[in-house]
Amino acid sequence: LVSVQAQEVLTKEAAIQETLENNFGIIIANNDLEIADNNQDLLNSGYLPSLTGLAGASYNLEDQEVTFNDGTLNVVDGAETKQYNASVNLNYTLFDGLGRWYNYKRLKEAYNLGELQVRQTIETTILQLFSVYYEVARITENIDVLKQTFNNTKNRLTRAQYSFEYGQVNKLEVLNAEVDIVTDSINLLNAEQQLRNTKRDLTVIVNSDLRRSFEVDTTVRFIGVLELDRFVKTADTNNIRLLQARKNIDITDYDYKASKSVFLPSVGLSGSYGWNKGTFPTTSFASSRTTTGFAAGLSLTWDLFDGGSGITTVKNLRIQKDTQALLLQQIENEVSRDIVNAQDAYDNRLEVFHLQEQNVVTAQNNYDRSQERYKLGQITSVELRQAQLNLLNAKTNKNLAKYEAKLAELELLQLTGQLLNIDF
Repeated sequence: LVSVQAQEVLTKEAAIQETLENNFGIIIANNDLEIADNNQDLLNSGYLPSLTGLAGASYNLEDQEVTFNDGTLNVVDGAETKQYNASVNLNYTLFDGLGRWYNYKRLKEAYNLGELQVRQTIETTILQLFSVYYEVARITENIDVLKQTFNNTKNRLTRAQYSFEYGQVNKLEVLNAEVDIVTDSINLLNAEQQLRNTKRDLTVIVNSDLRRSFEVDTTVRFIGVLELDRFVKTADTNNIRLLQARKNIDITDYDYKASKSVFLPSVGLSGSYGWNKGTFPTTSFASSRTTTGFAAGLSLTWDLFDGGSGITTVKNLRIQKDTQALLLQQIENEVSRDIVNAQDAYDNRLEVFHLQEQNVVTAQNNYDRSQERYKLGQITSVELRQAQLNLLNAKTNKNLAKYEAKLAELELLQLTGQLLNIDF
C-alpha cells in the first residue's frame, strides 16, 4: 500500500537544531531579546550628554527714523539688518536623584528577563516538537503492526481458499477472511493518511517543506530514577516560572527606587560654543558685529511639590512590590504541585508501559497457539481473529504507553528546568 524507498531519517538532534534555527516563535522571541539588549545599552542609559548644533539667519528691511541725543535726526529708507549665528550646545545631567541609575539597572534586569522568556519559548516549542515527533514515531510503529496484521490475514485468506477448494472448510471461512482483510486494509490506509498529516504538522514546527519525505527515530530512552530525583530536588533554582517571578521582583524593586528620585534635586551642566555676526544700517551705533566664544552654566532643579503625582507613584510601586512577592509565593505553590503531579503521572505511565510490554508477550503467545489450533481445526476463524485483534491492540497500546511515558518524562524535565540540558 506504500512505496518502499530510501527516506531521510530526521533524528531527534536534527529536529531540535532545525527548530532552534527556523521556528517562527523562537525567531520572534530572539528578536524581542535583541530589542531588550539594545535597551540595556549605554546609549539608552541617560548617562551620556546631549550635543546639539544650531544655526540661523535673519534679514530685516524697514524704514527707520532715529533721533540721537544731540538732537540730530537720521532717516533711512529701506534699512537692512542681517544677522547670522551658529553654535554647538552641550547639556549633561550630573545628578538626577539616582533615577537613571536605577532605571539603568532595571533595563539590565529586563534583558535578563528577556533571556528567560526566550528560554521559556524554546522549552515550550521543544516540548511541542516532541509531542508531534513521538506521534509520528507511534503511528510509524503502528503501521508496522498493521502491516503484520494485514499479512497474517492475507495468509489466512490464502489458506482458507485452498482449504475450501479441497473441501476441508466451508465458504464461511473464506468470507470471514475476506471481510477481515478489507478491514485491515482500511485500518492501514487510515493510519498512513494519519502519518502523512502528522508529518506535515512536524514540518510546520521545524519550518521546512511540507512535501518533505522523511522517517523518524523510534528509539526511546528513559532517564534514570536517581537523575530525575536530583533534578526534582533542584527545581526551585531552575524552574523557568520561578526564575521569571524572581526577576520581576527585582525589576519592580528598581522601579520603586527610581520613583523616589522625585524627592531629590537634579543638577545639570550646560555649555556652548557660538558664533554670531550682524550687519546693521547707519541708524545703529555699529555697522557690523562678530562674536565668538564659550559659555557654560550649572543649574539645580528641585521640584518641591508636583501636585502629589510623584508621591502617588511611589506608593503604587510599593504596592506592586508586595504584589510581586505574593505572586512568587503563589507560583512556588503551583510549581510544587505541578512537579508532584508530573512525577506521579510519569511513574504511572512508565508502569503502564512495562505492563503493556508484558501484555504483548502474552498476546503473542496466545496468537501463536491459536494459529496452531486453527490449523488443526480446533478453533474457528472467529476465535483466531479475536486472538489476532488482541495482539494488534496489545502492540498498539504498548506503543501508545511508551510515548506517553516519554512525554510525561519531558513534561517533568521542563518543570524542573532541565529540558534543554538532557540528551534526547
